[in-house]
Formats: sequence, C-alpha cells, structure tokens
Amino acid sequence: MIKAVVFDVGECLVDETREYGTWADWLQVPRHTFVAQFGAVIAQGLDYRETFQVFRPGFDLHEEREKRAAAGKPEWFGEDDLYPDVRPALTQLRADGLWLAIAGNQTVRAGRILRELFTGDVDLIGTSDDWGASKPDLLFFERVAEVTPAEPSEVLYVGDRLDNDIRPAATAGMRTALIRRGPWGWIQQNDPAAADLATFRIDSLAELPYLIVKFNAEAR
Repeated sequence: MIKAVVFDVGECLVDETREYGTWADWLQVPRHTFVAQFGAVIAQGLDYRETFQVFRPGFDLHEEREKRAAAGKPEWFGEDDLYPDVRPALTQLRADGLWLAIAGNQTVRAGRILRELFTGDVDLIGTSDDWGASKPDLLFFERVAEVTPAEPSEVLYVGDRLDNDIRPAATAGMRTALIRRGPWGWIQQNDPAAADLATFRIDSLAELPYLIVKFNAEAR
C-alpha cells in the first residue's frame, strides 16, 4: 500500500517558466532562443546546465546565482508560480490520511521559499542542499527513505523527469508517478522505460487521490 507521497519541486509543484525566463534575461539572450536551446539539450539527454554553456562558456551556475542575489535579482518563486492543481491535491491527499513531503534538488534559498509556501500543508520539506545529496544520486532517495515513516515500497515519489526522479526512485524501491508537464515531462514521455518504471503516469496532480485509493484497495 501507499502510505506516503513525496513531491519533486520544479515542474511538479512549481511552473518554472518565469524563472528560466529570468535566466535568459540574465544571459542577455532572447527568451525563446534560450528555451529552444534548453529543449535541445534535454532531448540529447544532456545535463540541463549545458544550456548555459552554449551562451556563456565556463558559466558556473552557483556563482551566477550568488551574483544575481547580490544584484537584487535572486532566484524566486511564489504562489502565482504554483500549478493550479497543487493546493487541491495536497488538501485531498492529506484528508485521505497520507503522509506528505516535498523533496527536490533545491538550494537553501529555495528551501526557505518552499517552507514559507508549504509549512502546514506537508509533513516535511527537504532539499539537496539540506542533505548534501542531489538527484539522481541514490543517496538522495536514501535520505528520503530515512525521514519518511514508511517502508520504501509504501512511498510514492512524484516527479516530471524519468532520469532524475522516476528511475532512481524506482531503483530505491519506491513507487513512482511520472507527471507529463514541463520540458522533461513532454520530451521524455515516449521513452519506453517510462512504461516499465512508473507506477502511475499522470497529466495532473488531481489524478493522484483516486489512483492511490484504487491502488491501495487492490493491494488489500
């Protein structure tokens, strides 16, 4: 049975359209050009950070984040950047008695924003910076398992990326839900591995409550 649901952040809870647009502005390249290159990098199976190298060779994402912060333009997302299905889904899943968490590859700064937005809505919020481990490293999912009051097979990890979320979570023994939205969700949707690795394939978080109830009923 599924007793806990853990959510990725970018393109699962947070629509990152605006944030990547601000990176294009920071690099002083047209937004549509940045987005096109971003998609090309993902389609080739490369690390998304290679996108920045195309426009500025030697680009260091950590250093540039700090420069943006110093310039008064830090990474930021707010209520308006959440997908509209997020709040209703969290409310229903909690009403159904599930333990809920948010865990993704996020900075300390982003972790603070997540806690401002979701404290009271979920039971735990953890980030790669908090744990010293980043997806797709299995150590990240071991950290998730350590803080979740359920066995790995009772945990559902929800994410938009087959490579970063679904494959390593499944390897860690967790159930998985692959959501089709954002660049990775659409580009990776036809990968044959998605059918083999994902417990659920969804287009909206609103689908989760019913699917989990059905799954648990069949597991009894």
